[in-house]
Amino acid sequence: MFKHSTQTVTGKAAGKGAAAPVRVVVAQEAFRHNEALYAALDTSAAGLNEEQIAERLDRDGLNEVSHEKPPHWSAQLLRAFKNPFIIVLLVLAAVQLFTDASDLTGPIIIAVMVGISVVLSFTQEYRSSKAAEKLKAMVRNTATVTRRASDGHSERIEVPVGELVAGDIVHLAAGDMVPADLRLVSAKDLFISQAILTGESLPVEKAAPAHAQVAVELQDSALDNPLDLPTVCYMGTNVVSGSATAVVVATGSRTYLGSLARTIVGQRVQTSFDRGVNSVSWLLIRFMAVMVPIVFLINGLDKHDWLQAFLFALSVAVGLTPEMLPLIVTANLAKGALAMSNRKVVVKRLNAIQNFGAMDVLCTDKTGTLTLDKIVLERHLDLYGEESDEALEYGYLNSRFQTGLKNLMDKAVLSHRDLEETAAHFRIVDEIPFDFQRRRMSVVLGNGDGNELLVCKGAVEEMLSICASAKVGDDILPMTDEMRAEIKAMTRGLNEDGLRVLVVAIKRQPPAGRAYGVADESNLVAVGCLAFLDPPKDSAATAIAALHHHGVEVKVITGDNEAVTRKICREVGLDVEHSLQGKHIEPLDDAELDALVKRTTVFAKMSPLQKARVVKSLQRQGHTVGFLGDGINDAPALREADVGISVDTATDIAKESADIILLEKNLMVLEEGVIEGRITFGNIIKYIKMTASSNFGNMFSVLIASAFLPFLPMLPLQILVLNLLYDISQLSIPFDRMDDEYLRKPRKWDASDIGRFMVWIGPVSSIFDVTTFLLLWYVFGANSSEHQAFFQSGWFIESLLTQTLIVHMIRTRKIPFLQSVAAAPVLALTTAIIIIGMLVPYMGIGAKIGMMALPGVYFGWLALTVLTYCVLTQLMKLIYIRRYGRWL
Repeated sequence: MFKHSTQTVTGKAAGKGAAAPVRVVVAQEAFRHNEALYAALDTSAAGLNEEQIAERLDRDGLNEVSHEKPPHWSAQLLRAFKNPFIIVLLVLAAVQLFTDASDLTGPIIIAVMVGISVVLSFTQEYRSSKAAEKLKAMVRNTATVTRRASDGHSERIEVPVGELVAGDIVHLAAGDMVPADLRLVSAKDLFISQAILTGESLPVEKAAPAHAQVAVELQDSALDNPLDLPTVCYMGTNVVSGSATAVVVATGSRTYLGSLARTIVGQRVQTSFDRGVNSVSWLLIRFMAVMVPIVFLINGLDKHDWLQAFLFALSVAVGLTPEMLPLIVTANLAKGALAMSNRKVVVKRLNAIQNFGAMDVLCTDKTGTLTLDKIVLERHLDLYGEESDEALEYGYLNSRFQTGLKNLMDKAVLSHRDLEETAAHFRIVDEIPFDFQRRRMSVVLGNGDGNELLVCKGAVEEMLSICASAKVGDDILPMTDEMRAEIKAMTRGLNEDGLRVLVVAIKRQPPAGRAYGVADESNLVAVGCLAFLDPPKDSAATAIAALHHHGVEVKVITGDNEAVTRKICREVGLDVEHSLQGKHIEPLDDAELDALVKRTTVFAKMSPLQKARVVKSLQRQGHTVGFLGDGINDAPALREADVGISVDTATDIAKESADIILLEKNLMVLEEGVIEGRITFGNIIKYIKMTASSNFGNMFSVLIASAFLPFLPMLPLQILVLNLLYDISQLSIPFDRMDDEYLRKPRKWDASDIGRFMVWIGPVSSIFDVTTFLLLWYVFGANSSEHQAFFQSGWFIESLLTQTLIVHMIRTRKIPFLQSVAAAPVLALTTAIIIIGMLVPYMGIGAKIGMMALPGVYFGWLALTVLTYCVLTQLMKLIYIRRYGRWL
């Protein structure tokens, strides 16, 4: 028996770098005798009572690991300051305050800009996290436990995983997530996937301790390798096959996963989109770091007022800082998530939304997405295709007495409640659970006649391979190859009519006096077939056509029969010319598989790892892959996909593996998700391209003005006000619409396009800045220091108008205002900012920051400048699109 000392392990699971200690409380109980284990945990096979549960919840807290909890609001607020642009602005404000403490106008304007960005970012993130928590609460994982009711009797009930406590008696079946760290009390053919902890894809067999003496023999190795313990199941792993009863030893942060979570909390692999946004951010910061000193030196050497040159350079730095970028990205993603929640879609990972927009291949299992997911038992037949009540009776006994995961076909069989009277004569002796290699399951029953009856139900080929005989009428005949071929031909005919077929077989024998296993599934007598119908949804064909219209190819990857799958796919409009079975792709290397996957639409009889292999093949070929699945066998593919999509009714492991969860199984919702993802991505790209090109153009203009003017083209405070107004005009971008043409194709991040766009479009605004300089210098005579206020006021208005109008020029590849109109919030905000900007020189703040009123004739010249600017930008847009084939 182990001593109660805290054990820790280190290793790969703890992550790279210095190995983090991970507590393994459950290892102490690995081989303790069941009764001693119950005593140590103050529990029993009958379960805990309400008082014990309440006391332990109070003591240990909810069964949650640390990464599941959203950060406190104060942490979210501090995180809003943690972006390079805000830090740059704060440094600039501090420097300006230090250099000229008497004038607080500049630092106040910077503080307003920082305040707007931080408050909006914080509000957006806080509301998003609250909404996400609310949405996640709609998707609840449960565990099956035995507990004592208030009157003292034991009952088996479903409880939320978060409410489990140490000492709870938990029942596991295929498809379940292990809800806490458990010590097995009994197990039947139990195989657990520990990939989440070890990275090992093959499941490992687990069993209850055979006898107490084992503890002495294995004590040392147990402490060295706790993940190899055969009697322990760890939180977060999942049941691949078999069933078990276990007792909860540790919950929440005391579990192995809970301890591990503290070492990896907050870490997430960056997507190409994240990396792209970061690369643009640092490109702009490096650009600013190089250009600002040049502006400072040119002005200092030319004007000989180094303090003014320094303050001007600081203001230029502020103007070049896209401090709204993190806010615009977060606001777009959060708006997308909330829009999707209204369509009953839970977004577990915010960045999955833009991957949705980039998705160009959707892989789906047909069950419930293409079909109604309401399977009915259409026919029950003998081996020659005639109606047979005997096949139904044995099928009912198999479904009725199995303790594992009951699928839709089991439920269809069990709807024949009239057979309950027959089932009442039998009792369960043992069972051989379902797994995806055998594709069958068996129950062993007794009815008091001295023999035991093994009833097996499963897929046609797998069942016929273990049958030695066939029941024909009242006779039992040897199963010949000819008879097997006839049965396969009969079931193939049913498949081609869209029916899914299971074979039922039996074996009577004296009591074995031992636990039954897979080896006992031999020399069976085939009795008949059960044929199920899962008709296609009316909406499936429309949804697939809509996805195709938006550039998303649909492929069906299923464990089901090929003929049934082809029939369903044909009915919903999918091309079924090329189809493959799992056995065909198994021997192929990656290159051969890639060639086949490219032209194949239907993949049938696929194992879990084969599904994941097809997803990886598509990714190798440059596709962004979405996978929609809800079964245990879909979990590996869901993890591999760029966007893992599951449904609320899915198995625990499928929901945990998914990025997005549908509260309704509906392909039309996916099409809406794709569009929402593309709108989100498009609006983010708009802001990035606007900011990058505008900043690039402004830099040219400032360099030209600094080199040739005897005074500053704009005072530092004027630049800050200009930048503040421009920032406010950008806040409506997340609410903008996208052109239909943009939404028709998948959209991916392309870093090279950003740089190219910046170089092509940025200098256009500089051309009109220079024409404005010439206009003010020669036409209006603002060519000396005495007239600099006139010059600065004129350029302020022209610069604000061109910067604000670029929003409308860049947001669409069409002609703005005529062929494509921005959403109402964008129109309203940009119009308001233009009006405010034109009024600033006439207001008190204008005089305070060194501006003056302009004559009416200037606005005639300004209108001509702005109109010409729009025409030239549109021409450049057409040339750019013709040359590179894209705009946004």
